[in-house]
Amino acid sequence: MIADFTARFWISRRKLRFAVDPLNLIDLLVIATLIAGPFVENWTFLRVLRALRLLRSHRVLVDLRKRMLFFRRHQEVIAAVVNLGVFLFTITALVYMLQHRSNPEIGSYIDALYFTVTTLTTTGFGDITMKDEAGRLLAVVIMVVGFALFLRLIQAIFRPEKVRFRCPDCGLLRHDYDAVHCKHCGRVLPIPSQGE
Repeated sequence: MIADFTARFWISRRKLRFAVDPLNLIDLLVIATLIAGPFVENWTFLRVLRALRLLRSHRVLVDLRKRMLFFRRHQEVIAAVVNLGVFLFTITALVYMLQHRSNPEIGSYIDALYFTVTTLTTTGFGDITMKDEAGRLLAVVIMVVGFALFLRLIQAIFRPEKVRFRCPDCGLLRHDYDAVHCKHCGRVLPIPSQGE
């Protein structure tokens, strides 16, 4: 990872812009936690953010769209699952790190995962609760952001499949896969297909 980061920094034309890019700062933080792992708290869960960065990379997404029909058809569902999964495991690790010493109810990573899932789904059985204000604020973040991500996943799964193609006249972006005309303005659409 150090070699990759150093090479990307070396070839970047705008070094200052590269240095302050949030994604590059995440990479630097992950590298720092891997080096300092034996000396400080275990922050290696941040590698999940590195995986998200890879999945969100423009080049990776373009390659997946070109090469895999399954990804092209289900890219919104895949993105929603990845976002929810990364949020779930990152927040679980954060809950564990912040609460396992001060909260006797969170004794293991599984307890933290259980708390995160019950809070995210707003089930909240009440057998594990946050004891301090920071924990309660974290629970609010889990409920608001996690529930929004969960709803986004449900929407991506149950919404009828559409193809992303911008209509040149009205700008409508989503059309049926077999659409010949834009439903909004009626223009003939040259939507590329795989001959299906």
